[in-house]
Amino acid sequence: MNNTIYITGHKNPDTDSICSALCYEDLKKKLGFKNVKASRLGNVNNETKFALDYFGVDAPALIDTVKTQISDLDIDKISAISQNLSLKKAWSIMEEKNVKTLPVADENGKLVGLASLSNITSTYMGIWHNDVLTKCGALLSDIRDTLSAEIVYEANNNSKFQGKIIVASMQPENMKNHIKNGDIVICGNRFDTQEAILNCSASLMVITGNHSIDDSIIKKAKEANCSLIVTPYDSFTTSLLITQSLPVSYIMTKENISSFKLTDFVEDVKEAMLKTRFRNYPVVDENNCIVGTISRYHLMSAKKKQVILVDHNESEQSVDGLNESEILEVIDHHKIGNIETDAPIYFRNQPVGCTATIITNMFFENGLTPSKKIAGLLSSAIISDTLLFKSPTSTELDKITLKKLAEIAEIDPEKYSVEMFKAGTSLKGKTVKQLLHEDFKNFSLEGHKIGVGQVSTMDAESFNPLKEDMIKLMEKEAEEDSYDGLVLILTDLLKEGSYVYAIGKDSEVIASAFGKELEDGYSLYAPGVLSRKKQVVPPITKAIKDNN
Repeated sequence: MNNTIYITGHKNPDTDSICSALCYEDLKKKLGFKNVKASRLGNVNNETKFALDYFGVDAPALIDTVKTQISDLDIDKISAISQNLSLKKAWSIMEEKNVKTLPVADENGKLVGLASLSNITSTYMGIWHNDVLTKCGALLSDIRDTLSAEIVYEANNNSKFQGKIIVASMQPENMKNHIKNGDIVICGNRFDTQEAILNCSASLMVITGNHSIDDSIIKKAKEANCSLIVTPYDSFTTSLLITQSLPVSYIMTKENISSFKLTDFVEDVKEAMLKTRFRNYPVVDENNCIVGTISRYHLMSAKKKQVILVDHNESEQSVDGLNESEILEVIDHHKIGNIETDAPIYFRNQPVGCTATIITNMFFENGLTPSKKIAGLLSSAIISDTLLFKSPTSTELDKITLKKLAEIAEIDPEKYSVEMFKAGTSLKGKTVKQLLHEDFKNFSLEGHKIGVGQVSTMDAESFNPLKEDMIKLMEKEAEEDSYDGLVLILTDLLKEGSYVYAIGKDSEVIASAFGKELEDGYSLYAPGVLSRKKQVVPPITKAIKDNN
């Protein structure tokens, strides 16, 4: 079962979202949690990539959902059987494992069929034809094992038998009318019968009752290239058991097999199982190789995936399937959103400029000091989210925390921030779609669907050639995704202000939040506006509320 606790920031992750997830994983592991894993919900932007590369840290793994999948369950780890395995051995495995169905694989481990108890019993209830071994072939070793026999002589070129099964109950002189070249013949200890069988060029003679074989018969069998085996069973029992040496490929289900993949969601599996009545279903990996079986019982014991949210607490911004997961903790510095839980959780929300500030102080509160790499990532997040304290969201605690971290990370915040912002704010080579969604969040404000993207740059003029295409894209997405307002905040770090682009029926109301009207029908300049969290979302919320 997958017991991983996923630590994840918001969609379209920024530096704080990525770095806080990584650093909180490090803290939790230091506190004794071994199954925590930092994750991300989108691509790493250039600024974050610079920070990760600078301190030699890999980006967290990308996930797209926390819905419960088959890979999260304790499925039965039943190995597949070969399609050449005898029915007797397959039956024995079913009894040993206490199962009624076994997946069948080819030589590469890929699913090719299902061997079930019902397959075997329904086959035996029919009429067996004496050419059944001819149709599917049976190995001497399987016949020996099935009959608990001893091989007295094994002829050449008898890897698979192609003849009919005959019980030698007729007079020796009449055998030539019934036994043909290559047949398998069951007989007792009569010398004349055994000799007549060999004269008919049988490929295998099965002697019942554990009777000894005369040396002359063994010699004649070698001359006739006929294998000899002796079984302790009588002729009647032998004739019944010998068909159990058939390979499972003869009776297995080959078409319309109901199987599931490890990546399948439990809710989808439940629906599929309701339409069928099988007891067990094979589970395969991405290469269609069998990894086990699943039943309705496993679905009843399914557990939700566990998550810890950092740098957000609104479901619209979080991982898909969040409502089907178990939220354990929230570490955030934004307004309280619409996250709901089934039980009390650890919820830490502080009015500081960065989630990393909170996590850093959790290190210190537990008597722990972040490593140089972790301190570097925490520093990068604080510098990014507070714009090195130019943002109004900055607090004294952010400043004190960064000073401690910078000493551990051995960086000069002023010099480092210039390099990081330069790496992250270049618009060169980016499409308008990339810019709009690089740091994008959805909000439900007084029942209005508002999307707000933010791009920071040290060269705002380089955006001018992209304006027209950006407005077209925003108009298209506002219509397709039913936004009441779609906003892009282009923050000029050098000018310490933002250009606001607004599209949608609420665009004029959004403009009023900044005390202005839209120029050209879609844009305005807001001096001193740097923070989406504090200077964009709150005034837009108020403007919409006042306009309702």
